[in-house]
Amino acid sequence: MRASSRDVTSRFVALDWQPEALQLLDEHHLVAWSHSSRIRTAFAAGLSQFLATQRDLSVCVLHGRSITNLDALCQQLERQIPGPPLDRRIGGSSGVIELLRSRDHRPGRPAPRQRVILWTDADILLRSDHELFGRVVDAFTGVAAEMEYASDDQLLLQRTVFVGAPSLDLYADDANGQFRGWRRVDEGEAFWSVVSGIDRPPMMRVHIDSLMAEPARRA
Repeated sequence: MRASSRDVTSRFVALDWQPEALQLLDEHHLVAWSHSSRIRTAFAAGLSQFLATQRDLSVCVLHGRSITNLDALCQQLERQIPGPPLDRRIGGSSGVIELLRSRDHRPGRPAPRQRVILWTDADILLRSDHELFGRVVDAFTGVAAEMEYASDDQLLLQRTVFVGAPSLDLYADDANGQFRGWRRVDEGEAFWSVVSGIDRPPMMRVHIDSLMAEPARRA
């Protein structure tokens, strides 16, 4: 008998899926999708709570229901990542990219070695501004690649979990979308490819219902 949304949601606390999700984040950004908003909420809550217990890891939670434009995105990033006020732009000084490059230095605490951006309801911005969504994805994954492969500073592993409806998974099928490749502004080589030396962002698609299912059901 097929498990209902209520069944999966009630089981998620007892299941040991969070360490598996964290392990996936060692090598990939995640596109985590489900048809059920209840299951998506349970996944985001369970993952954020688990990540908050990890040593040397900081969690930045973006509440996507409020992110329909660049200003709303910047407002949330300013609250989550220490740094100066943001100009409302992706690149340039005081832009989103510059803030993402910053590191957490909080009194009395060691600098984290990993940052996870958990973007709930990311499909909202995809639907409201398809082009802006692609630029933001490119910035998030591009800065992560730069930090990992091209920076001389101490490694800060930065990953993003894009949580949302099946439209996120459909976007991942788009060969021209930023889940599949770096954004190009002209006919030349993509900027982040030049900076990092990798051809595309390391992205993994995850069906939340399957991840949170009982181990026997995954087999």
